[in-house]
Amino acid sequence: MSIRRAALQDLEGINRLLRQVLDVHHEGRPDLFKANAKKYTDEELAVLLRDEERPVFLFEDEAGEILGYAFCVFQRHEGENILCDGTTLYIDDLCVDECARGKRVGRRLYEHVLNFAKESGCYNVTLNVWACNPGALAFYRKCGLEIQKYGMEKIL
Repeated sequence: MSIRRAALQDLEGINRLLRQVLDVHHEGRPDLFKANAKKYTDEELAVLLRDEERPVFLFEDEAGEILGYAFCVFQRHEGENILCDGTTLYIDDLCVDECARGKRVGRRLYEHVLNFAKESGCYNVTLNVWACNPGALAFYRKCGLEIQKYGMEKIL
């Protein structure tokens, strides 16, 4: 088992996991998330995978099967009016294949991202969790993440 940067030849495995993430979100919030869609087109993924500011990490087993991913984005704050200078590594999306959950795939991916962020000189790692995904929230709490801010809504 290994963790590595994603490449164009990984699109099929990434797309399979993107669909799983969408299913969770659509099931929890069908008023916001469309059924049978995915977050990125193949063309968008091809551009993203070449972007050094948006690293994507994959967890694969011995057979080369992709069991998880972490989409990340560097958020750089320099010379802003209210924020201190520094860099955050934002985890835009972290997914573990349904068949691999409970096998420490997510934990290893998260720890890899933490180490990458430290080596890259980041101040912190952040992410968002949808309230309709209590399993993810519990996982991140087990990993030691704390609430930084709340996002709230009023449906009209």
